[in-house]
Amino acid sequence: MAKLWAIAIGINQYQYFQPLSYGSADAEALRNFLVEQVGFPKEQCLLMTDSSAPIGDKSTLPTKNNILELLEDLAADSWQPQDTLWFFFSGYGINHQAQDYLMPIDGDSKRVKETAIEMRQLMQTLQVAELEVLLLLDYNRAFGTKADSSIGEETIELAQELQISTILSCKPEQFSHESSELGHSFFTATLLEALRYGNTNNLTDLESYLSIRTPELCQHHWRPTQNPVAFITSPQRLLFNQDFKEESVQLDTAELLGISAPRETFMAREAPKLEEKPVQSSANSASASVAEVVTKSSPIRASLQVETKPVESSSFPNTAATSTTETHNREEEAENQDSQNNQNKSNKLLLFGCAGSLIIGGLLLVAFVYHQSRSQIKITVVKPLPSNVAGVEKQQPRNRNRNRKVQTDNSNSQPTIQAMLELEKMSLNPNQASDLSKAITTAKNIKPGEANYQQARQNIKVWSRMILDLARSRAENKQYSDAITTAELISKQEPNFSVAQKAIKQWQIESKQYFSNKTLLEAAQNLIEPSQASTYTKAIDVAKKVPPSQPGYGAAQESINQWSQEILQIAKNRANKKQYSSAITTATLAPEGTVAYAEAQELIKKWQQLQRN
Repeated sequence: MAKLWAIAIGINQYQYFQPLSYGSADAEALRNFLVEQVGFPKEQCLLMTDSSAPIGDKSTLPTKNNILELLEDLAADSWQPQDTLWFFFSGYGINHQAQDYLMPIDGDSKRVKETAIEMRQLMQTLQVAELEVLLLLDYNRAFGTKADSSIGEETIELAQELQISTILSCKPEQFSHESSELGHSFFTATLLEALRYGNTNNLTDLESYLSIRTPELCQHHWRPTQNPVAFITSPQRLLFNQDFKEESVQLDTAELLGISAPRETFMAREAPKLEEKPVQSSANSASASVAEVVTKSSPIRASLQVETKPVESSSFPNTAATSTTETHNREEEAENQDSQNNQNKSNKLLLFGCAGSLIIGGLLLVAFVYHQSRSQIKITVVKPLPSNVAGVEKQQPRNRNRNRKVQTDNSNSQPTIQAMLELEKMSLNPNQASDLSKAITTAKNIKPGEANYQQARQNIKVWSRMILDLARSRAENKQYSDAITTAELISKQEPNFSVAQKAIKQWQIESKQYFSNKTLLEAAQNLIEPSQASTYTKAIDVAKKVPPSQPGYGAAQESINQWSQEILQIAKNRANKKQYSSAITTATLAPEGTVAYAEAQELIKKWQQLQRN
């Protein structure tokens, strides 16, 4: 069964900032609520404040090293995929060189990179662990610090990119305040109120309560307004686990009957359940839930709402992705038409011959240009991965070559040529999905019975197929967002609508896999410290988590091979210094199956011989 975890960090006495009054109280109150009222296991609800008790022999003072070490230990030894984590922070935050940072108790605004915790690093660590995460960040920005002018904006962007539910205490241009009357910050006071009395069953309810009540509470206490900002991956995801609710009901019944139960299993009676993320049925429903939450309370620019099309699913297939390209279902049938107007042939033979030659030449030219333009689309290569990671290879479904042959044959057919000529007449670009959509809209205005009705219907079929071809091409290049947007232009009335919808669902899955694996490789790269072979081994272990069936596997394998060669080079450097024992130990770290493995084994034998001599 998935476990419930919480990490509550609150700081009052900063070493390099003005002290806060209620950071520690905020963290303690939330932690106590989760343990005493919800039923989070005490040993899995961790507190880090100025005065919190150690965990075993480890200090919980919220320094940078202690926080990062705690996360690393939990990720390595305790967390399992699908575990739930509430991560709460009440303290200072800073934006430095367009990057958001949490300021630990020893954080220094003059040495941000050395002393602060980068939000990207923190969120990638949580994402790689495959947890169900809720980030609650009560940033209290350092007044008068120029560097923190946009704290929170990058955090929301990262939340969208990594698909982590995140709630910030205020907008980037606002300040988060504390209240002596409440004994908490306004955000945390509202959060506790929402959890205790707000009838908030799911993340959407919680976000709505916070967005309404927080500014209301600020105004009531005559303080500047705060408007929380949220990004929610699964709006209907319940806040607490059903298993805990059922257990608490059983315990309440046992108490009524006079049956004793272990104290550590007591659960709050009203704790609602935590469900798996619902699978959205279409791209529109997936994007709508994101846009609704971000638009409601976030000042982040509108582009954030459309750049990512998240897949709201907690699990994806482990087998190879089904091909998103299917053979066209008789989209185009030959229409045999009788030759027109053979009358007066002898009188107009010369004129007809000249005109026919010109038309045939024009049609061949258009077909050639279109064929060339389609070929250019297919060879476009996009490498969105970082420069130090090889580009993600394209998946090649087994029937793609067959489909491509069908498409090539269709591109030279009479209906396709006629549809291309119609586009040329309207000055529309066949390589622009929006232009093809305009052409379809125009053709639909031709009513049954009109002279060109049948030709218009045939053109619509061709243009609809061309739109789907463009979408497929973009998906092959890992431009999933563009591919989905393009395929959504195909309406329900078109014969390939069901094919387009199936492709959209597959691209949504591949998109999440792609960005997840991209993030995984970035996290692996960040583990590496040059000249330390063991860090390369850790990076390789992380990169091995990319499944062979998913986008990014090729990039992961290339990175693994590259890092194995780096390990071998470190070993060679040590051997050159006659440090044979260290060189042998290092060379054994080159994993079997990598390009460096065979050479490493040969060198180990050589160095062992030299060591004996």
